[in-house]
Amino acid sequence: MARSLLFLSLFLPAVASAAPSDSNAASTPVRRLALLVGVNDGGPGRAKLRYAVTDANSFGQVLEELGGVQPQDRLMMLEGDRSALENALARFKAMVAAAKSPGGRTEALIYYSGHSDEEGLLLHKDRFGYRELRQALEQLPADVRIAILDSCASGTLARQKGGVRRPAFLVDASTAVRGHAILTSSSEDEVSQESDRIGGSFFTHNLVSGMRGAADATGDGRVTLHEAYQFAFHETLARTERTRGGAQHPAYDIELAGTGELVMTDLRTTSAVLVVGEGVEGRLFIRDQPGRLVVELNKLAGRSTELGLQPGQYTVMRESRGASSQAKLVVDKGGRTMLADSAFMPMMGELTAMRGGSAAGGDGLAMTTPVEGTGRHRRFLNLGLLPKVQTNSLFGDTDVDNALSLSFGVATMGRLDGFALAMGANWNADSVRGVQTALGLNVVHGNVNGGQFTVGGNWAQGTVEGVQFAVGGNWAGERVEGIQAAVGANVARKGGYMGQFAVGASVSSMSMKGAQLSVGTSWVEGDFEGYQASVGLNMVRGHMKGIQMSSGVNYVASANGAQLSLLNIGGDVRGMQLGIINIAGKMNGLQLGLINVSQELESGVPVGLLNIVRNGQFHVEAYGSDFNYANVALKVGSRYLYTTLVVGMGSIRTRGPSHWSTGVGIGGHIPVTERLFVDVDVVTHGIHEWKGGEGNRLLHQARLMLGFQVASHFAIIAGPTANLLHGFDGEPVAPLSHLGTAGSTTNKEAIWWPGLQVGLRI
Repeated sequence: MARSLLFLSLFLPAVASAAPSDSNAASTPVRRLALLVGVNDGGPGRAKLRYAVTDANSFGQVLEELGGVQPQDRLMMLEGDRSALENALARFKAMVAAAKSPGGRTEALIYYSGHSDEEGLLLHKDRFGYRELRQALEQLPADVRIAILDSCASGTLARQKGGVRRPAFLVDASTAVRGHAILTSSSEDEVSQESDRIGGSFFTHNLVSGMRGAADATGDGRVTLHEAYQFAFHETLARTERTRGGAQHPAYDIELAGTGELVMTDLRTTSAVLVVGEGVEGRLFIRDQPGRLVVELNKLAGRSTELGLQPGQYTVMRESRGASSQAKLVVDKGGRTMLADSAFMPMMGELTAMRGGSAAGGDGLAMTTPVEGTGRHRRFLNLGLLPKVQTNSLFGDTDVDNALSLSFGVATMGRLDGFALAMGANWNADSVRGVQTALGLNVVHGNVNGGQFTVGGNWAQGTVEGVQFAVGGNWAGERVEGIQAAVGANVARKGGYMGQFAVGASVSSMSMKGAQLSVGTSWVEGDFEGYQASVGLNMVRGHMKGIQMSSGVNYVASANGAQLSLLNIGGDVRGMQLGIINIAGKMNGLQLGLINVSQELESGVPVGLLNIVRNGQFHVEAYGSDFNYANVALKVGSRYLYTTLVVGMGSIRTRGPSHWSTGVGIGGHIPVTERLFVDVDVVTHGIHEWKGGEGNRLLHQARLMLGFQVASHFAIIAGPTANLLHGFDGEPVAPLSHLGTAGSTTNKEAIWWPGLQVGLRI
C-alpha cells in the first residue's frame, strides 16, 4: 500500500489568518471552508485501503476544533466515484461563493485521502486528473485556495519544479502572496504507509498530532505550517525506519512570495487543553475513552507542551528509558488539565526486579542496591581490564548503574551519575549525568547531562545538555543544549540551542539557535538563528535570522540577515547579500556583487556589474551616437537602478571604419508618465583601434536619455551626452565626434565635447 501527502496552494492573491489572534487579524473577518474527501477503493488491481475515510474524518475534526472551520462550512464526500467528486466540487464552489462578504476574506481547503497515481486521483474505476484538480482550484472564488492530498504516487508532482521554502501563506495580517506549496509524505521512489496501530496513515496521523499542539515549538499557542511539517517529517521518518515498507522521507516544494507564518491551528480557541508538565519526558501515546490514538509525541523534559483535545477521559501511555508507565485523567471543558510526572504509574507486567536476581544474592561481593523499575542494580565503582572483564559483569546480564567507572578496555553500565574513564570505550544503556572520557568511543542510549570527551567519537541517543568534544565526531539523537566540537563532524538530529564547531561538518536536522563553525559544511535542515560560518558550504533549509559567512557557498530558503560569500543563494531575503554572485528569489535589501540576480525585488538596491531582476528592467537598445554609428546595449536592473553593457563600432571621416568600443556603466530609471521615461547614467568605454592608429583610449560619458514607449516592448530613445576622452601615458588624442572635426590633430592629452545619441529600445 503506497500513500503520500500533497499540499498545494494555487493562485494566492492575498491572505489572512487561519484563526484570528490579534487586532490586525480581527479587523479582517476570515471564513474558512473545507471539502473533505475519503475513498478507500482505488479500483481493480489495487489493495483497498483501510483508513482513508478515517483520515478524512480525523483531519476534518482537527480543522473544526482548532482550525477555524465551522460545522456548516464543512462538506464531506466519502466513498464516491468521479461523478460524486465533480458534484462535491460544484457544491463546494457554490458554498465558497455564498460565503464571500464585503471587507471579509474566504479560505477554501480541499482534503483528499485515497488512491492516486502519477496522473491523478483514483476513485473506484475512475480517474480525476491533476490538471482537472488544478482547474477546479483556480475556479474557486476564494482569497486563498489550498489542497491537501494523502494518496499514492503524488510525490511525482512535488518534483516537477525545484522550490525553496519561504514564509508561509496564511498570515496574521493581510499580505499579498503569490505562488504554490507542495508537500509529499514520501519521495517519488518511496512508498507511504498506513498502520493498524495508529489507525491511519503515518504522515496524516503525525500531521494531526502536530496540529493539536505537539508541533508548537515556540510555545505561543499556535501551530504554523512549518512547525507542523517539521514535526510530521521527523516523526514519520522515525516511525517508518524499521517497517517492512522502509523509511519515508517527506519532501516539499514551496514557491511563495509573501511574509508571515501560516497559522494552521490556534490552540487558544479550543475548549479543553491538556498541559503536559515540564518534568514529563518520553514518548507519549494519548488515547481517548474508546481507545483511539489521538496524539503521539516524543516529549522532552524542561518545557511544558499544550495539546488541544475534546473534553473527556484519556489514557496516556509513556515509554521512557526502557520502562513503560501510564496515567489516566479527565480533560474538562473550558479548563486546563495538568499532566505531571507523578501521575504516571508503572505498567502491570513490567519488570521491577533484576533478571536472574538470584545470581547476585550469593556472590558475596560489594553490596549493590536495586534500582526501582529498571531491572538493574546500582554500584558505586566499576573497574575493568578488558571488554566484559569488569566488576559490573559479576552481576550477570544486568546493566549496573555506577557513580565511578575506570577501565583499560570497554566499560558497560546502565546509568552513570558521576565520572567514567576508559582507554577503549564507555557504553551506557541509560543516561549520563556527569562526565565520560575515553580514547575510543563514548556511547549513551539515553540523555547526557554533563560532558563527553573522546579521541574517537561521542554518541548520545537522547538529548545532550552540556558538551561533546571529539577528534572524530559527535552525534546527538535529540536536541543539544550546549556545545559540540569535533575535527570530524557534529550531528544534532533535533537541533537545539548550541554551538557546533568542526573541521569537517556540522549538521542539525531540525531548527537550532546558536553558532555553527566548520571548515567543510555547516547544515541546518530547519530554521536557524545565530551565526553560521564555513570555508565550504553553509546551508539553512528553513528560515534564517542572523549571518552566513563562507568562502564558498551560502544557501538559505528564507532569511532576515546577511549572506557573505563568493556565491550567495537565497529564497526570500530581507537584509544583505555580499559576494561575487548573489541570487535571491525575493529580495528586500542590498545585493552587492559582480552579478546580482533576483526573481522579485520588493525594496532595496542591487549594486554590481550585472544586475538581473525578473520584475525589473531587461532591455536591449540599438542606437547611433556622434562617435559610433552602431551601438548595442543591454540594460538590466531593478525598477529604478540599472547597469548597462555596451558594444559599438565607429569611424572618423579621414580613415573610414577605424575603431570598436566596449563599455560598462550604471544609471537610474525615472518613470515620468505611463509612456514617458528618463534614464540618467555614466558609462566608461574602451576605444580599440582595428589597425594601428592611436592605440587604446578611454571615453567617459554622462548621458541623459529621454524615452517614449510606443508599445509594450518598443520605445524610441534620444538624448544629449557629455564626453571626456583621454589616452594613456600622456599621449595626445584626436576628437572622435562627427559633430566636430573628427580625426583632426590635437596636442591635448584629454578632450571633452557635447554629444548626441538616438535609437530604439526593445
